[in-house]
Amino acid sequence: MNITIVGGGIGGLTAALLLERQGHQVTIYEKNEELGGRLAFQSNGRFVIDQGPTIVLLPDLLLEILQDAGMDTSELELLSCDPLYDIYYADGSTFRKWKEIDKQIVEVERQFPGESFHFKRYMEDMEAVYQFGFEAFLSRIFKRKRDFLSFTNAKFVWQSQSYKNVQDFLSLYFDDIRLRHAYALQSLYIGGSPHNVPALYGLISYSEHAFGIWYLKGGYASLIPKLEQECATRNITIYKQTEVERIVTKNKKAQGVVINGNFQPSDAVVFNGDYPHLDTLLDTKKKAIKKYQPSSGCVLVYLGVNKRWNTAITHQFFLSDDFDQNMKEVFKENKAPTDPSCYVFNPCAIDSEAAPAGTSVLYFLIPVPSAMKLSDEVLDALVDQQIQRVENSCFKGLQASIEWKEVRTPRDAEAEGNYMGGSFGIAPNINQSGGFRPQVSHPTISGLYAVGASVHPGGGIPIVMQGARLLSELIEKEMEVNA
Repeated sequence: MNITIVGGGIGGLTAALLLERQGHQVTIYEKNEELGGRLAFQSNGRFVIDQGPTIVLLPDLLLEILQDAGMDTSELELLSCDPLYDIYYADGSTFRKWKEIDKQIVEVERQFPGESFHFKRYMEDMEAVYQFGFEAFLSRIFKRKRDFLSFTNAKFVWQSQSYKNVQDFLSLYFDDIRLRHAYALQSLYIGGSPHNVPALYGLISYSEHAFGIWYLKGGYASLIPKLEQECATRNITIYKQTEVERIVTKNKKAQGVVINGNFQPSDAVVFNGDYPHLDTLLDTKKKAIKKYQPSSGCVLVYLGVNKRWNTAITHQFFLSDDFDQNMKEVFKENKAPTDPSCYVFNPCAIDSEAAPAGTSVLYFLIPVPSAMKLSDEVLDALVDQQIQRVENSCFKGLQASIEWKEVRTPRDAEAEGNYMGGSFGIAPNINQSGGFRPQVSHPTISGLYAVGASVHPGGGIPIVMQGARLLSELIEKEMEVNA
């Protein structure tokens, strides 16, 4: 079968390799100069750092899918981040996250006396949530909503209370609000508020302990050239700087795409991009009317500095004085946070070659509303405030050591194709999760498929790759039925 993939992000590349291995002829059209989508580097020529994702979760899943796609993963060097990260609270206290449960119990009791029993109960309960959730939700697609709302699923969700939002769910376990925040902030990995994201997504925080946090040597974006080379070796055709103008359909069946005014026929089309944009490419008269809610946006700050810090680890989070109010401003009030939280990535702590000798590269992520438009003055103040805060906490002398600084905003993300400026696809709210999220097959057009952060099973690199695997498995089944 001849399959066209619109977009060469991680989902499109993974799908291409999986589908080629099934014997299909695959062509990728990418509108940008480079493949990778959100997996890219930011650089001034001397300093280089990941532009987007930095935290590698579920490493076994990532490697397993790449192996299913026919890749030799022996050259991928995954380094374990141990400890996982530090959390700096506004009151001056610090909480360290460890992969090992025994170490974490000691740390919980040190910082939050009396909470270690609650932590053990939380981990025991979350193990069951993870095991059920991975099998019931992350390993399946839902062509019909009633498949998602099955009795078995509903019974488990009700009994586990994972229908609650993350913050309310954590209140069932932890008394200290700072500890709740430590296990709620992971919803920001996928651009969701702890007050809106279903507790089923708590499997992210559980997975950090169960499987660790990892760093791909060379940066997460270094995965893309390896995938591109694998595609070239296997005769997968890739056209860069080539924008698909339309996806052609006839009798509710995808027929191919239009490139530079010319029709290119195809037996199936896979859309790899933020799902709400798919509608703009369809030539059907009746357009979809559903309006999706975007994930949060980010102000991203990239720094090249002329020093290193021996005491700062790879990942750290700096939480605002009132984290719940911070989340309310970002997700409900759509305004610039008055007291932002931020995440800092310091790859030189685990990879000495991440920057030239004696220097460092740093990455700041500040959650902001996706719709937010900032004046230069407000943006500069926001960035300077966070740099100063981080310097005061653990990166002494940071301001004076900066040699390179670049800043990206939600408007930059929107210009590059991120839906409404959201950095993580559509928001992972309950009405946009599981069977309520766009699925890998189009609901009304046969031969049209989708993969990406806005498509089930959701955001995060390994999860998007899991979506590509579900897509390839579906196409294989449909071919067997039609044979």
